[in-house]
Amino acid sequence: MKTFLFRSLIGIFFGAFVSVVTTNAIVYFGGKEWLDGGMFLKNSLGTIFCGWFFSVTPLYFETRSLRLLQQTALHFATVAVLYFTLSFGIGWIPFEMKSFLSFTALFIVIYAISWICFYLYFKNEAKKLNDDLRHI
Repeated sequence: MKTFLFRSLIGIFFGAFVSVVTTNAIVYFGGKEWLDGGMFLKNSLGTIFCGWFFSVTPLYFETRSLRLLQQTALHFATVAVLYFTLSFGIGWIPFEMKSFLSFTALFIVIYAISWICFYLYFKNEAKKLNDDLRHI
């Protein structure tokens, strides 16, 4: 529970940080001097919620009773459902079949690349630790 709360706070703060940076970039680079308050609130809360669930859902990978395939499937399903529900609800993704398919393909590619990178990183770390243990 302590880990869940810590990761929740980190995710919420990270989502808020991304929201502020994005808003500042839109104002600075987009030349917008005025922002719609309702749109800002909706988008910033969406970004904060994304930060939260993207930081909490990796807890699946710390559940030792599940195999890696089960952990990955649960994580992917949870993140996909939450992200697409949020994205369609807020309006980040237009509610059209072409948009849905395009963003689903992009989501799967980004997820796969991220998963492979994390897998290779932790596999390399485990190899280093095992090598260090053999030399003791």
